[in-house]
Amino acid sequence: MFEDTLELAENKLLLLYIFLKINAPISNNQITQMILENNFMNYFTLQQYISELVQNNFLQILEDENKHRLLITEKGEKVLSLFINRISKVKLETIDIYLENQHENIKREVSASSDYTIENKNKFVVSLKAIEGNINLIDLKITVDSNNLARELCTKWKNDSSKKYERILQILLDD
Repeated sequence: MFEDTLELAENKLLLLYIFLKINAPISNNQITQMILENNFMNYFTLQQYISELVQNNFLQILEDENKHRLLITEKGEKVLSLFINRISKVKLETIDIYLENQHENIKREVSASSDYTIENKNKFVVSLKAIEGNINLIDLKITVDSNNLARELCTKWKNDSSKKYERILQILLDD
């Protein structure tokens, strides 16, 4: 029983460590992918731990247009700083290496979002966003005439939102 308690504490601390290292709101799907790819715990245990961390205000849920993202709270950071030595060095190294290798993919997914909806038969509203930390850099909605164009805009935005954001900013600053 004591071992189970230690494992529970280590797993929750490991989750807080991941959120601290990413330093940006991420989706439940993203954290689930990281945990399952590294075989740290099973899906159901992970979801229980996330729920408990949210209930105890170690993680917070940010809601934006029906999308939920998770972020470590100040309370979570304090607890982690006090008990980080309870996480095995092997797990910390595994997460550090994983995050280093996946940094660009995670950053792209965290900082850019795109989606589209059907306005009426021939019109599609494309929503493009860029977020840095908790700051919404751009939230752009464009109406286009085809489903294919809407999908293409979403794909291109996700693949290179930072350059596109800079270009939009430059266009707006030009005389």
